[in-house]
Amino acid sequence: MLSSKRIDESPRDFWYGLINFEHRQPTPDDFKLDRMRRLLDLLGNPEKNLKFIHVAGSKGKGSTSAMLASILSRQGFRTGLYTSPHLIHVEERFKIDGENISPEELDLVLVKIKNAISFPDCGALNFVPTFFEVATVAAFIYFLEKKVEIAILEVGLGGRLDSTNVCNPLLSIITSISFDHEKQLGPTLGHIAREKAGIIKHKVPVISGVEGAEPEKVIEEIARNMGSRLIRSKIDFNWHYVPAVFSQERITMPTVRVSTRSRNWPEMEMALVGEHQASNAALVINAVEQLRLVGINVSDESVAWGMRNTSWPARMQVMGNNPWVVIDCAHNRASAAALVRTLLESFPNVPRVLLFGASSDKDIAGMFAEFSGIFCKVIFAQSINSPRASKPEELTALWAKSCDVESFAGETLEEAARKAVFLTPKTGILCVTGSVFLAGEITPILSKLISVQ
Repeated sequence: MLSSKRIDESPRDFWYGLINFEHRQPTPDDFKLDRMRRLLDLLGNPEKNLKFIHVAGSKGKGSTSAMLASILSRQGFRTGLYTSPHLIHVEERFKIDGENISPEELDLVLVKIKNAISFPDCGALNFVPTFFEVATVAAFIYFLEKKVEIAILEVGLGGRLDSTNVCNPLLSIITSISFDHEKQLGPTLGHIAREKAGIIKHKVPVISGVEGAEPEKVIEEIARNMGSRLIRSKIDFNWHYVPAVFSQERITMPTVRVSTRSRNWPEMEMALVGEHQASNAALVINAVEQLRLVGINVSDESVAWGMRNTSWPARMQVMGNNPWVVIDCAHNRASAAALVRTLLESFPNVPRVLLFGASSDKDIAGMFAEFSGIFCKVIFAQSINSPRASKPEELTALWAKSCDVESFAGETLEEAARKAVFLTPKTGILCVTGSVFLAGEITPILSKLISVQ
């Protein structure tokens, strides 16, 4: 029985003190799967007693994982969901049937890991594990202890050498390929695709939403070499998307109709907004069909319910309507383009204000190119908890090189949020984006500002 009393804080101190590649830029040499295998050996290999669905991709992997988890939980399967990074609380990374791990339960798992590796000496390992390695092992232990029936794992970075890639899944999903993390994954879409496709296992089906001749060719080659059945977007399945409508007169949520090799699915309402989410929904529908083939039966009702009840904050999340306040986690050029497309097709044509902050290693110039001509004013902010975050003055200077729209640099997050709310007309749209870190830190600030208006 887990104690309800919060135990010693040292488990968090130990964990938070480890190298964290979400905060520090990694190099290709920082990823070695044999480290994870040695770590898991010390903990009794919990991953060998779990059923997994493994999800990789440049964008959309979190949303896809959340939709699938919502559906499986509705069907009655005890469903684990491991994602990263978190928005506000670290416990968000470990969910079972939509509920976060409790702080007490997480501490107990961390104590188990800390003791097993004899931290700080770590003599049995001959290395000190990273923050993400410990997090991944913690997810495996927690899911096994809680008798999870299906665990959905979102890749942290890349795929081939990611800590999650020690699993042997029921199926793999690759959502998309676009430019991101080029220093770690390679300079071309082909290189990036090869790293993402590293999650494909021998004779394990893989569902791909990847588009583009170069990355598609790589995915097909690796799936063929692994003897894995490949289900491809726009070839083996397609979808029709009806956009959401957000206006003062009405709010209509989006719908999607998916067609696969086996059937035409009925039109379904989606909780997540944007055509990119319809693409993710199509991947999920195909995942359900593959699960049915191995005896994991999921009803159409559960699929429809899961689609319209998925909770995945800060993905085109609408926080208010006077003005409209939209929070998103777009962090590369492709996701910035998806954000702009969704704003244009689903929201009224009113003045738009952008509140932006991003990590310095991202393609900020590319994102700015997508935002050019869309926003009437821009406020730049810096995440508190991300050492990689660009400084507002640097963003202001870069913005001025490509756009002549007025911009402001916030000295603090609170100041930036207040400025953004002040500059947004009551009939306008305030859009917050650039990074998960910014979205998570500024959401509670904006919530308070909006509530007192």
